[in-house]
Amino acid sequence: MLNPTTIWLLIGLGLCLSEVIIPTAFVAGVMGISALVVAMVATILPLNGQVLLWAGLSALLIWISRRFVRNRPSRVLDATEAETLTEILPGQVGRVLYEGNSWAARCDDHSLTIAPHQRVYVVGREGTTLRVMPQHLLHS
Repeated sequence: MLNPTTIWLLIGLGLCLSEVIIPTAFVAGVMGISALVVAMVATILPLNGQVLLWAGLSALLIWISRRFVRNRPSRVLDATEAETLTEILPGQVGRVLYEGNSWAARCDDHSLTIAPHQRVYVVGREGTTLRVMPQHLLHS
């Protein structure tokens, strides 16, 4: 059976490694660092104290790390062509093929429906969701 120090070390290393593989804006990384700190004191704290220390330290470090993560509201892109993979209903998210990859997309005009396999222009981006407009509306 593994002792608490080894368990916290494994959790910490796993979380830090997951941050490298799947970036989570420092969340998994700081939780991993917190677990490594708890591993250092695991022999002198009871289990519930270890969990409370890890949770508190994780919350504190996540709160502190927020100042290093830029909050970008909406990024405007040059109009670039894409093709809808699924229907995009008014105000809903669909999928488009953009630069060889499938992206979540929402029509910039919330009253329009865009059929699948239609050419659209990417007019902006909000996080990982593209804002698109049908090609025929922009070329009228």
